[in-house]
Amino acid sequence: MWILLSLASALFQVLRNAAMKRLGHELDEYINVWGRFVFVLPWALAGCLAGPWPVLKPGFVGWCLAFGVSQTLATLALSKALHLSAISFVTPLWKISLVVLLAMGYAVGERPSALGIAGVLLSVLGVYLLNVSRARISPWEPLRALVRERGQRYTLVAACFYPPAVLTFKQAVVTSDVATATFAAYAAAALVMTPVALVTSPRHLAAVPRHALAFAALGLFGTLTSLAHGLAYTLSLASYVEAVKQTDIVFAMLVGLIFFKERESVRQSIPGATVMLAGMALLALAG
Repeated sequence: MWILLSLASALFQVLRNAAMKRLGHELDEYINVWGRFVFVLPWALAGCLAGPWPVLKPGFVGWCLAFGVSQTLATLALSKALHLSAISFVTPLWKISLVVLLAMGYAVGERPSALGIAGVLLSVLGVYLLNVSRARISPWEPLRALVRERGQRYTLVAACFYPPAVLTFKQAVVTSDVATATFAAYAAAALVMTPVALVTSPRHLAAVPRHALAFAALGLFGTLTSLAHGLAYTLSLASYVEAVKQTDIVFAMLVGLIFFKERESVRQSIPGATVMLAGMALLALAG
């Protein structure tokens, strides 16, 4: 069940990213990040009102606040990295966040099996190979770029702050329920991000009403992503769920193949996708 939820989260994540990409042509990255947080709230609130209010366990508020800070820092750093460096360099290096998550999860009590660790590492390797092959660059080039490019250093910052966001969100879920955790955690993230947006992008904030439909779609798909992986977190280890969620890139490839006829790009991706799917098979056995 957790694998199906993780796959659903990956699919919704692709749709959320598509909405963000569309908005990115009109507004800057700060408003995109702000909208990603704020427009989750109405949908998540509807989820909260649809069910009984949960008993909030000790630590819930602290976990939500910690998520708000770490998620904002991770998302801003990744946005800055994508602005300064080519996506073909940023995406493979960003995947080390899964290795960091594996280590941090172990530190807070998650105990993956040897099979699970192998599955996560294979998934990381598969996604890395998939990205560098599609970009037609050497497997070592993203690492060499780390020395040369400021954008790659932002990628490392993002990769280090994303795992705490995953683990704090999981703790928010287990100390309440998934809908309440989604609403409260993203309310905390919006609280952190709103002053940044007001300072950096007041002109773009004024343009938000013109893009209300796109922001509503962004919020809906963001909420569905969080609900799906939040439920998956309650059934398996966070590192396992996040490894399976790397299939978002396979969904993106299928969209490219079906709607944009990108056959050559898909052929180049077959070796990396095969390794990644092998990692998923190990995770299915481990989970």
